[in-house]
Amino acid sequence: MRLPSRAVMLIAVATLPLALTACSSGSTGTTADSGTGTSAAPAKAKDPDSGLLTGTQLKKALAPASAFPSGLTLESDGSADSGGRFLSPAGRKTGKPDCTRLETTSWIQVSGYKGGVSFAQNGYANKTEEVDQEIDAFQGTTATDVMKALRTVAAECATYTDTDAHAKVKLTGSSTTGLGDEAYTMTLTSGYWENGTTLIAARSGASVVTVLSTAGGDNGAASAKKVTTAILSALKK
Repeated sequence: MRLPSRAVMLIAVATLPLALTACSSGSTGTTADSGTGTSAAPAKAKDPDSGLLTGTQLKKALAPASAFPSGLTLESDGSADSGGRFLSPAGRKTGKPDCTRLETTSWIQVSGYKGGVSFAQNGYANKTEEVDQEIDAFQGTTATDVMKALRTVAAECATYTDTDAHAKVKLTGSSTTGLGDEAYTMTLTSGYWENGTTLIAARSGASVVTVLSTAGGDNGAASAKKVTTAILSALKK
């Protein structure tokens, strides 16, 4: 099952300048030259999106076709990004995770977070295999919170029933070294599946990379790591 790409909501932010004047009692002029009563301009609030990459920039950091297994082609209906502006940040949905989201393209949403203030995603597939990639940029320390939430999901979804075959799925997860600032890998297997699925989440600064792969006889492990490594390398440039 594949979730449709998230809709892009472009939000224009306008800044309203504040004019400050200061007049002393009994004076008919300004106090700029009097040395008293002059009001200082308020400090400008820090832009919470400062330093983050837009969807347009994240799109350029997605792994190229050469990083994917041969025989897979780009799926046009799975390509999307948030463009040149930032989306409004969304809070985390609490409660028991929907484990079946782990089978979908935008599986980062199983963490309870809908996604970042900017994102880019696409996927490559054939009739039996697929590899999907997504990058989400988050404000502040939210990217770290997302990674913590995904580790929790791995424990809560240790076993669940899939949506297609109604088969029992087993999930194993472990921290992964050598990928970004931190990374976590989950493997989904079932006796009813021909091959399992590998999910890798890796954080690079304020961005979280999520990759899903069913390609290859190793539950998609090698192809997932190759695509993740390519994205992280591009984000560092």
